[in-house]
Amino acid sequence: MIRLLLADDEDLVREALATLLELEPDFKVVAQAGHGRAAVELAAQHELDLVVLDLEMPELDGVSATEAILARRTVPVVLLTRHARPGVLRRALTAGVRAFVPKTTPADRLARILRDVHAGGRYIDSEIAATALTEGTCPLSDRELDLLRHVHMGRSAAAIAEVAHLAPGTVRNYLSSAMAKLNAPTRADAARIAYKEGWI
Repeated sequence: MIRLLLADDEDLVREALATLLELEPDFKVVAQAGHGRAAVELAAQHELDLVVLDLEMPELDGVSATEAILARRTVPVVLLTRHARPGVLRRALTAGVRAFVPKTTPADRLARILRDVHAGGRYIDSEIAATALTEGTCPLSDRELDLLRHVHMGRSAAAIAEVAHLAPGTVRNYLSSAMAKLNAPTRADAARIAYKEGWI
């Protein structure tokens, strides 16, 4: 049996996916989570063969949850997404995601993808991959992107400084640099641009 952890903040979607996968003879959903932080905790508690995460979740998004899970253990991670932006694909692959799958994928095809990933394979949706190859590069540094993620979550510069373990002035300098590179009048505008481009 392939033991799965499923994480999605939409209960109906997550429970429907769990039901569909358990109709297959070789899948067993051993844990479910409604947000990214719970997924990280459950991944540490259960014996798992595969982790399936929604990209956009509260607490931690799918990519951040992947990084936290893989920092503790080695397990293949599959990301499901409704908004398949190429910039997010690059970030996900850097984090160690083994498959990047649109939520529009039929259930029987998803089951085949999960089996392939469990067997050591990888999967990236061809349309997302093609767009990623033609998209321009991100002008922002990893640190600038990280801080803009916090801005996108609605955190103030002081709150970001505490979470990121940086001086408030350092946070403001990084955010000002990001604003200049993106020609954005405010840090919120810079975060919106970075999100729209799929960089965060």
